[in-house]
Amino acid sequence: MSITTTTHLNFRGQAAEALDFYASVFGGQVMAFTFAQGGDEQDAADGAVAEQIKWGGVSAPNGFSVMAFDVPPGRAHDAGTDAVYVSVRGDDAEEITSCWQALTVGGTVRADLAPAGYAPLYGMVTDRFGVTWVLDVLPPYNG
Repeated sequence: MSITTTTHLNFRGQAAEALDFYASVFGGQVMAFTFAQGGDEQDAADGAVAEQIKWGGVSAPNGFSVMAFDVPPGRAHDAGTDAVYVSVRGDDAEEITSCWQALTVGGTVRADLAPAGYAPLYGMVTDRFGVTWVLDVLPPYNG
């Protein structure tokens, strides 16, 4: 038996746009269905908007995976400040740099992607959806 974890991001009306964006950055395919497709009476009571995302995700062959949904208007939603960072680690500096460059478009760089004492490359960016990403290149393991 194995267990995996996947970051689940909550949005207010931006989940479809965010999932499409993350698929363009990391590769992979978006799979999603709307509240209208879900047909859940409880969601309707919470004021769910029919065309918004009830469940969605991106899975890529390189191992990237993220889930997202739109919090219905009838439910409290506060993204908070620095409540979650999404960490993306890899061993290919070119691939990490490419992801970094895409995430910074319309975002706010919080730490430039650059060599750090603990990694060949490290950077932090809050993307245009308010999600903070930490990207780094794993250092070689020397036993």
